[in-house]
Amino acid sequence: MTTILVVDDEFLIADVLAFALEDEGYMVVRASNGRKGLDVFQRDRPALVITDFMMPVMNGLEFARAIRERGDGASLPIILMSGAQAEIARQNGDLFAAVFDKPFRVAEIVQAVVGLVGPPE
Repeated sequence: MTTILVVDDEFLIADVLAFALEDEGYMVVRASNGRKGLDVFQRDRPALVITDFMMPVMNGLEFARAIRERGDGASLPIILMSGAQAEIARQNGDLFAAVFDKPFRVAEIVQAVVGLVGPPE
């Protein structure tokens, strides 16, 4: 089964994304910040990561850089969701496969996931 990691300290957003992706047939694992996200990444080896920018402990930019530094994360698709910091993310386009401004349409993120990793297995 194709696993997607959702990292966001706003539980409602993480839940909405997780439910939408699970409805499509993906397995979803969650973490509430970048540091916990790295632990889940190591444990579950997701096919794709969706992360928020503003989070405690480790923000989305730091989290994406940490994944890229790992050999198995060099080519992993990472989607970033952000409010005011989306432009910072776009300036680091090598880190992110897609950047979505908040508020976003859940269906657009699901469509991006399918485009990046294909339909769930």
